[in-house]
Amino acid sequence: VSDVAEREGFGVVKTLVGHGIGEFFHGVPQVFHCRNSDNRKMQEGTTFTLEPVLTEGSRDWITWDDGWTVATSDHGRAAQFEHTLLITANGCEVMT
Repeated sequence: VSDVAEREGFGVVKTLVGHGIGEFFHGVPQVFHCRNSDNRKMQEGTTFTLEPVLTEGSRDWITWDDGWTVATSDHGRAAQFEHTLLITANGCEVMT
């Protein structure tokens, strides 16, 4: 995700990641939206989210007093979107 976003002039908040959906809604694996050193492969039957946060400015973020809402540290514009995906024998199915 970050390769395409950065090519188009946007940043990706690297510490906000997608996640597995299984026994726990926000479960393993963590799904990074940028290049990293994790070489594991998704296995058939794995359900997970991709939910990058793209920014026009800073990639650093702060949490508001409500304990949930986040914003970029420079208060610039940002957008988040999410898809839920399932790894199948034939590839990947977008569930959303």
